Amino acid sequence: MIAVHSMGDAFSGVDCVRLLETVRDAVPRDAGLVRQGRDHNLRRADLVWLDDVADTEWVMERMIDLVRTANREVFGFDVTEFAESPQVAHYGAERGGHFGWHSDIGEGRLAERRKLTIVVQLSEPEAYEGGDLDLMPGAGIVTADRGQGAATLFPSFVLHRVTPVTRGDRHSLTVWCHGTPFR
Repeated sequence: MIAVHSMGDAFSGVDCVRLLETVRDAVPRDAGLVRQGRDHNLRRADLVWLDDVADTEWVMERMIDLVRTANREVFGFDVTEFAESPQVAHYGAERGGHFGWHSDIGEGRLAERRKLTIVVQLSEPEAYEGGDLDLMPGAGIVTADRGQGAATLFPSFVLHRVTPVTRGDRHSLTVWCHGTPFR
């Protein structure tokens, strides 16, 4: 089975609140798909890209450390860079926030070189219902840890989804690391 790696204490609750407060006044963008496509039947969320937000450098530093450790201990992929900005996603019940089954590797100069995906839960688990990050690394479905600050790392070709949020708001942080395309 392809590994899905979880780190329950990747970010503290204080760090999660700090990041959410930092992005609160940023203007979100409607979440798109690779190559700027939109399909609200597949994905409905709002995104804030951290490259557009001041005082968030610490987030990428933390993400790099987490990926470095997990890649060394679990995956062993040839990772060469982080070529995309981290994103904070908001999946709200008022819009039926969700993201259907997909992989993070796709067409496009950057998407075709994604090797690892890391997702950090920023919301407290009691703040929303639904909104599970489900992964399909093999024949079965694995549901990611919903704990605030928990990180889930997985190969970017693994199918995954966010189930519809039915109450409240789910916030998560995602970044991809890149390398030569899988062969």
